[in-house]
Amino acid sequence: MSDAVTGRVLSVIAPMTQLNTPYPSTAYLTGFLRSRGIDARQEDLALALVLALFSRDGLAEVQAAARALPAARRTPVLQHFLAEFPRYAATLGPVLAFLQGRDATLAHRIAGGSFLPEGPRFASLDAYLDPDDPEGTDPLGWAFGALGTHDRARHLATLYLNDLADVVRDAVDPRFEFVRYGERLAMSQPSFDPLAEALAAAPHLLDRMLQRLALDAVARHAPDVLVLSVPFPGAVYGALRIAQAVKAARPDIRIALGGGWVNTELRDLTEPRLFDFVDAVTLDAGERPLLALLEHWCGTSGGSAGSSTGESGPVRRRSASRLVRTFIRGDDGAVRYVDIGEADVPFTEIGTPTWDGLPLDRYLSLLDMLNPMHRLWSDGRWNKLTLAHGCYWKKCSFCDVGLDYIGRYETAEAELLADRIGSIVAETGQTGFHFVDEAAPPKSLKALSAELIRRGSVISWWGNVRFEKSFTPELAQQMADAGCIAISGGLEVASDRLLKLMNKGVSVAQVARVTKAFSEAGILVHAYLMYGFPSQTAQDTVDALEYVRQLFEEGCIQSGFFHRFACTVHSPVGLDPAAFGVTLQPEPFQGFARNDVAFIDPTGVDHDALGRGLKKAIYNFMHGQCLDWDVRRWFDIRVPKPTVKRGWIAQALAQRD
Repeated sequence: MSDAVTGRVLSVIAPMTQLNTPYPSTAYLTGFLRSRGIDARQEDLALALVLALFSRDGLAEVQAAARALPAARRTPVLQHFLAEFPRYAATLGPVLAFLQGRDATLAHRIAGGSFLPEGPRFASLDAYLDPDDPEGTDPLGWAFGALGTHDRARHLATLYLNDLADVVRDAVDPRFEFVRYGERLAMSQPSFDPLAEALAAAPHLLDRMLQRLALDAVARHAPDVLVLSVPFPGAVYGALRIAQAVKAARPDIRIALGGGWVNTELRDLTEPRLFDFVDAVTLDAGERPLLALLEHWCGTSGGSAGSSTGESGPVRRRSASRLVRTFIRGDDGAVRYVDIGEADVPFTEIGTPTWDGLPLDRYLSLLDMLNPMHRLWSDGRWNKLTLAHGCYWKKCSFCDVGLDYIGRYETAEAELLADRIGSIVAETGQTGFHFVDEAAPPKSLKALSAELIRRGSVISWWGNVRFEKSFTPELAQQMADAGCIAISGGLEVASDRLLKLMNKGVSVAQVARVTKAFSEAGILVHAYLMYGFPSQTAQDTVDALEYVRQLFEEGCIQSGFFHRFACTVHSPVGLDPAAFGVTLQPEPFQGFARNDVAFIDPTGVDHDALGRGLKKAIYNFMHGQCLDWDVRRWFDIRVPKPTVKRGWIAQALAQRD
């Protein structure tokens, strides 16, 4: 009999990630560990915290915190909340049940407009202009019409929850966000001091709730090892508050920290104070490092004949010197990085993710954006799955191409992927999938689509791709026939000069033709857009917006979002800034996080001012508004006239054959 790792593992999703579906890291780790015979459990403490906060008792505690503030510190948000508290207390439970899909008939009362106490967030409804309703008697009529009662109600209920989030921010913790809680404490912080100060402060209401939830989870599962998954900076504070509580109550439990934020920000870690909260920090794909840690902390037991310890054999432990991609604190108090170089677990052998143990019926389907594509990120309970590890292109100059999550590319056969999909549907009863690849390979999508069609699998799925020429109209239609409902991809800066500098491997005309093929197949398209890239001029930005306007006008894309370019130390721009004409301005590193780095671009363009116009424009374009405007009207500063001719995208589409 082969050796088996002993001990029980509890993997935890830390606040805050998302509310409509579990972040997939714990599902992957739990599925993998169980495939190796290890007793593995999981908890979503992000969802648990929100549900505890927005319970009747939790709301009463928020009310007490708001009342305890001096009158001069009670913002209009708090004044409205306190005045309307009886209505909030009466409606909160039913609204959550509605958003969880447990009370659909409440939609009629919510949509009627008099059920919810409407706080400041509802003022956003005034921004929706309906040309058929100039008096504004029904600001959402254009979006939902007479039959969209359910979606209208979910949008109003989402505004209601956002109102309550504002209350929590003003009354309890100004850092609170549903998906970015305390983000500035951890994002590219060269020093651990801000986090140390926050964690040393007396626990407030949210901290105490989270501590209770963490200790309850530990009591239920009795783990030997606690794994904290931290995908984003906005989950770091919550993860360390969990670790702090567990360390104080159960110092015998070993705690490991990993996830996307760790993999990008803590690669040069030398800060020993982090290890007052956790025992180990692992980098990159977690399967192999975690197995090594379990063998070190818990040991393995085999069936050796003649063993003096009985049938299970002796317990053997891996030494600390044989860990894999792991930071630990040595006896001398210094941080050590240990990596004996063991190969990663192949992508085909990581097993099928499992959602067993997560309360799938308690997630909240929110509708914060009315755009049919944009809403997918917060609307619906999607099974998240990866089709391939890493990126098959791995050349983009703004991307962390040298890190494992991008650079190590491995695929799986369509049959194995379809088997995993079938297993997940059988377990969850949900047929919606979000493929969370950096860029799903066209060959894999083609093969998987064919396999799903061959099996008669009825699922709905969406994911991220590169808008490359392999996505022909024929492939787009095949993907649609296999259940694809939406695609997102990077157009970045819509400029052929800058796309070439980025090494993106696409052109604006090519993106137009590919996105049109998807749209014509009935697949919604979202474009990731970028501004502020090195050497980007105001002219480049105005021209890019004109290209984007025409892509919306021609029905190539239905959704988009402009991100400000951020230079990371692991990207080609960060590694060789001179090649892009910029000078880096790194903050002095003090042993903790390092990723985003400031830089000087000699163009001197005011990208912040341009960004305001870009975001206003894209918001209106997504709602079908103002597509005939001269794009200069969106900017509150003087900008040059676009050099892109009107009709340029239409001409590119006409030449696609």
